[in-house]
Amino acid sequence: MSSDRARVRTGVSLAVALPLIAGGLVFGLPAAHAADDPTPGRDTLAGTKPSWATAEADKGAASDSARVSARVYLAGRDAAGLAAYAKAVSDPSSASYGRYLSAGQAQARFGAAKAQVAAVKAWLTSEGLKVTRVTRHYVAVTGNVAAAQKAFGTQLHNYAKGAGTYRAPVKEASVPKSLNGAVLTVTGLDDAPHMTTHHDQLPPPERVVRDSGPFSSYYGSNIASTLPDAYGTKIPYAVRGYTGKQLRAAYGAGRYTGKGVRIAITDAYASPTIAFDAATYAKKHGDAAWTTGQLRQVLPRNYTRTKKCDAAGWYGEETLDVEAVHAVAPGAQITYVGASSCDDDDQLDALSKTVDNHLADIVSNSWGSVEARETPDRAAAYDRVFQLGAVEGIGFYFSSGDDGDEVAKSKTKQVDAPANSAWVTAVGGTSLAVGKGNSYLWETGWGTEGAALSTDGKSWRGFPGKFTSGAGGGTSKTVAEPYYQKGVVPDALAKAHGATGNRVVPDIAAIADPNTGFLIGQTQTLPDGKTRAYDEKRTGGTSLAAPVIAAVQALAQQARCGKPIGFANPSIYARYGSKVYHDVTDNPTGSQLAVARVDFINHYDATRGLITSVVSLGKDSSLKAVNGYDDVTGVGTPASGYVQSYRRH
Repeated sequence: MSSDRARVRTGVSLAVALPLIAGGLVFGLPAAHAADDPTPGRDTLAGTKPSWATAEADKGAASDSARVSARVYLAGRDAAGLAAYAKAVSDPSSASYGRYLSAGQAQARFGAAKAQVAAVKAWLTSEGLKVTRVTRHYVAVTGNVAAAQKAFGTQLHNYAKGAGTYRAPVKEASVPKSLNGAVLTVTGLDDAPHMTTHHDQLPPPERVVRDSGPFSSYYGSNIASTLPDAYGTKIPYAVRGYTGKQLRAAYGAGRYTGKGVRIAITDAYASPTIAFDAATYAKKHGDAAWTTGQLRQVLPRNYTRTKKCDAAGWYGEETLDVEAVHAVAPGAQITYVGASSCDDDDQLDALSKTVDNHLADIVSNSWGSVEARETPDRAAAYDRVFQLGAVEGIGFYFSSGDDGDEVAKSKTKQVDAPANSAWVTAVGGTSLAVGKGNSYLWETGWGTEGAALSTDGKSWRGFPGKFTSGAGGGTSKTVAEPYYQKGVVPDALAKAHGATGNRVVPDIAAIADPNTGFLIGQTQTLPDGKTRAYDEKRTGGTSLAAPVIAAVQALAQQARCGKPIGFANPSIYARYGSKVYHDVTDNPTGSQLAVARVDFINHYDATRGLITSVVSLGKDSSLKAVNGYDDVTGVGTPASGYVQSYRRH
């Protein structure tokens, strides 16, 4: 956490109703926690020294007068008991399944006691640090390097990391044993960027983006007969963009609408036109009209880092999430919880706000970062929030990423975080074919390669082309294999990094490929730079898959008479191998699949010309969608019996 972030004060949340016009668990312990330490009288906070703070990268001691802003996260009364209770109430085979606590009960049983908070504050103050904020989850402090070094029992040095130089501890931080385990971890001793990105395939809304066409109205309805063959056959044009009726049919919504179910969406910032856009979109595409108060926003008082985080780009993320959820679950209540920035600490605040006030039973999150950027201290802070949510019957759904195995983008094969947490449902992505009459045809794992039309129009240049995007997935290097994946996830995946096994991502999947994507409507700025108008575009990414699965879960919750499903992974894996899932593979028809698309070069109109390309489907970097569980689509996608299967549980 860099120093300027810690000066932000989000203040009291404002709930705004929008007037819509028209311990011994196989999960493993948290990544950072108090551990035995040879230093007399102190407990080590494992995971607080980042892996990049090596002797080779050491540039020397940080200035004693340099500013430090940190958060000391509280372990609560019974950290091991919290994890055990979260598992018990989430496991359908447990006698405690579904015996959730209220937010107040969870805080009383597992939250930090007043005496613990007072002890932590007193210790920090005595070390020369200034307490700037106290929440149920952490104590925020500021001070100089000298005071921080004294408080946490470690020197702080500067280290080379990539193209920059950042401060970090030379060894794991520690706290006095006299605090009796009150501290879970500390963040902010290193000041490297900890920023998340949204997982959509949508340019920022400050510049309007339009699709050119031709299009198919449903998969295969418009064959590109004048274009060259691909894989020995003519291929169809990409769809204009699926709408709610097509997605509801594909994933077996039936008569369910999500009525009475509360869904929260967390992102950064907030779109100023979301009420108008959502209402306009629903009216144009036959979705149920929004009712007064059905959509509300819970927002911070202040926003920060708007340029570094590309705030306008997050407007599109909120729009996609809200419209996708309403399209699939038109009866659900939606609460948008906006973070004050894309910084990890601010995203944690938004999640904590959702749990502390139990704003919803289902939480959709279309953001994250690569696992290598997630330090164990922050992973521990995230997991505690997810566990508190689980004991309240709240389930978190995270997009798995849009860059396949991440090699093309980060040069390292890795998964995304927080989707890697064993306490969330990681949502992978597919390419979806919906046929005439809203019939489900097939899905492939989302992964695409693209090649442009040659100048003479007779061939595809460099066919099939290079990898462009795909669903994130793979094996975590930091999270232990959770119990619910044992016996389902193949050893070749679970034990890719060692015999003890690790968490594999994703858990389940839904439509994500922007070439078979979802049509959204958003107010954008026209090329004149002045006029703002509502426009529509096909989009995708696992930012689409996550809210679609969240909406399907709302249908399932309605099917079980409104009783929350909570942390869903044990239930999702318990259904593995049954007919309630589409078992998605990369070649569902037995032949390589591809679509054609035509795009404006300037993304708006034909004044600068068009570009025609072929997009091959089912080519997700090194990841493969195969029969059974795989690291592109998890157990598969919901089939017609999935929602109804919850009626019996």
